[in-house]
Amino acid sequence: MRHGWPLAIGRAPPLLPVETAPGAAHSNLALISAARAATLKLANQREAADPHAPVLIRAAEPLDLAAALPVADPALDLDSPLKGPFAAEPLEWRDEAAVAMELARIAGILPAFLVAAEPAGEPVALDAADLAAFLDPARLAIATRARLPVAASEQGEIVVFRSADDTREHVALIVGGQTSERPPLVRLHSECLTGDILGSLRCDCGPQLDHALAAMAQEARGGGWGVLLYLRQEGRGIGLVNKLRAYRLQDEGFDTLEANRRLGLPEEARDFPVAARMLDLLGIPAVRLMTNNPAKVAALEAAGVAVVERVPHRIPTNPHNARYLATKRDKAGHLL
Repeated sequence: MRHGWPLAIGRAPPLLPVETAPGAAHSNLALISAARAATLKLANQREAADPHAPVLIRAAEPLDLAAALPVADPALDLDSPLKGPFAAEPLEWRDEAAVAMELARIAGILPAFLVAAEPAGEPVALDAADLAAFLDPARLAIATRARLPVAASEQGEIVVFRSADDTREHVALIVGGQTSERPPLVRLHSECLTGDILGSLRCDCGPQLDHALAAMAQEARGGGWGVLLYLRQEGRGIGLVNKLRAYRLQDEGFDTLEANRRLGLPEEARDFPVAARMLDLLGIPAVRLMTNNPAKVAALEAAGVAVVERVPHRIPTNPHNARYLATKRDKAGHLL
């Protein structure tokens, strides 16, 4: 997907990813999300129950890759306001199209494809079982571990997890030593380059990370321990580039969930069963979970991890993230 290779998924015609494909391919047909189709106001497109469902559209004139990119990317709407006309076509390979859209999400690219484009090259054959195997958390294993004193606590051990087909390597930082019989204080922290590393004020990720490590260090000083699970799932699972596209849409007035929908991406795409698998590999059956998000509690419990206590984060807002936090509270159900 990142190389822009065409895909052949089951009975679907070859699908060429709009964002990454090289060359000068073109087609009258494109695959986009229902949310994007609604934004483009397709004349014969009914309101879809699932905004992320795939929609096949036909253009009046062939689309090359340069013309298809503004069709796919709502962050370019102000720069390229004139598009179309388009009409929705019957989609007889809906399951295969859904697999393609999910693969685009995993790859961190726009969920948009030229369909049966010419010339596109030899497609890579895939099927739904390949995606299911890739997403199977049982494939995750411990790659290595080492002592790692950190600023919050000198009693640190880092454990790295790897899956055979995934280049993302998830990490656990154990603070205080796995000695206490009391369930550890655990934080599921999804990677946030802008917040964790650059100190972004648009989110609360950096302060939550610092707060969690400080709380775990205090726990260790009292004879307990903590575990930070650092999950490589940037932007709630949509990737760094798409997260920054969502930022551009937020600057135009959309909230964080609306921005994801306009990109044709899920509001929440993180893989919490991966975190449950990490805890299982560490021999941790029960946790005290540090979160404001009830969905994390439900996801871990559904995967067989006992959450014996929810420990809230209490982080002050700033003028740049006040609306973001209000959206998390009012639309995503976070307990703030």
